[in-house]
Amino acid sequence: MPNAAEEAAEPPLAGADIGGSFELISSTGETVRWADFDGQYRIVYFGFAFCPDICPTDVQRMVQGLGQFADSSPERADNIQPIFISVDTERDTPEIVGEFASAFSDDLIGLTGSAEQVKTAADNFRIFYERGEDTPGGGYLINHSTITYLFGPNGEPLATLPTDQGPEAVAAELDKWVS
Repeated sequence: MPNAAEEAAEPPLAGADIGGSFELISSTGETVRWADFDGQYRIVYFGFAFCPDICPTDVQRMVQGLGQFADSSPERADNIQPIFISVDTERDTPEIVGEFASAFSDDLIGLTGSAEQVKTAADNFRIFYERGEDTPGGGYLINHSTITYLFGPNGEPLATLPTDQGPEAVAAELDKWVS
C-alpha cells in the first residue's frame, strides 16, 4: 500500500495532454474505443509485432511487473487493463497483433487499425513513429517512442512505467498510483 507521502503526491503526468479518444480494431476484428476502458486503469504501449528486441522486452517487463503487482495486490490489479497498440499498419493485422499480445498474457489486449486510425491514436498519446529503411530479405523496422504509460480510471495520464528498469520497478510504480 502507498504510504501517506505517496498518497499526497501528485502523479508525474497529472494534467498532461496525453491520451484521449481512439477507435481501433481488436484481434477479433471488433471496434475498440478508449471509452470502452472507462472505470479501469490502463497501461498503454505502442510498438509492433515484428520488432526483434525492444518491443517484446518492454511488453514482457510490463506484463511481468503487472503480474508481480497482482501477486501483492490482486484487488487493485484486477482493475488494470494492459493495452498494446501496433504502429505497423502494413504487417500487423488484427490476427498478428492478437498472437503477439497473447504470447505475453491473456489479459493483454492487442489493437491495430487503418493508417489513419493508428496515426490519430499515436498523435493523441504523443507517440512518434516512422517506417525505417528496408532490411535485407525485404523486412523493415519501425522507429518509435518506447513509452509505457499508466492512465487512471477516467483516462487521465498518471505516470510512465519504467520498463527499462525491469518488472520490479514496474510493480513498484503501479503500487504508487493504482488505488
